[in-house]
Amino acid sequence: MKAATFFNIEHGITAIIGGGGKTTLMYTLANELAEHGSVIVCTSAKIYRPDNCKIVDDNAESIAKALQNYGMVCAGTPAPGGKLSAPHTGFDELERLADYVIVEADGSKGLPLKAHAPYEPVIPQNSKKVINVLGADSFGKTIADVCHRAELFAKLAEANINDTVTPERIAKVLQKENLSDFIYINKVEDEGKINFAQKLAKLLNRRITAGSLHRREYICLY
Repeated sequence: MKAATFFNIEHGITAIIGGGGKTTLMYTLANELAEHGSVIVCTSAKIYRPDNCKIVDDNAESIAKALQNYGMVCAGTPAPGGKLSAPHTGFDELERLADYVIVEADGSKGLPLKAHAPYEPVIPQNSKKVINVLGADSFGKTIADVCHRAELFAKLAEANINDTVTPERIAKVLQKENLSDFIYINKVEDEGKINFAQKLAKLLNRRITAGSLHRREYICLY
């Protein structure tokens, strides 16, 4: 099954937040959706400049023209460190320009887990779906080693930053933040990680999915 089908991506804006794997998911979805319509990928935070997608340095007219020529484009403005920041064109306008808009709405410094400061994530108001990504490579590791904003994560989890990541601690953070309607656990590629993910799913009351973007395997846990 393709990721876009599994996640039931609708026309309009999809926001991706959380830990490591967001960029991979964004481009996986975008490439699949480009077979069915026009796609804009962008960020409300910062992302690295893609090498597999036409970059448009903003304004609605240039984005519309690029979509006609390429079908899928990355809209953004140059930022330090070879990155792109949010486009000047508003998300409402982007939604009118393309069939699908996939927004990486968070930053995690490449770490698999994240706790969010009060000003994060930056989710477009008219998002049809918000997918919260977390990496199974965090399971059983020390909070300090695998979490962006580790001290905040530990506080929300009622733990110490030198404690290990457990299903109960992840569940506490996700429940207290309550930022998404769809949770995806990436890099679930062996029985141990599946068992951990299943324990986490039982602790939460929202849709939990797991799988491997690398292997293109996806399962629904709840």
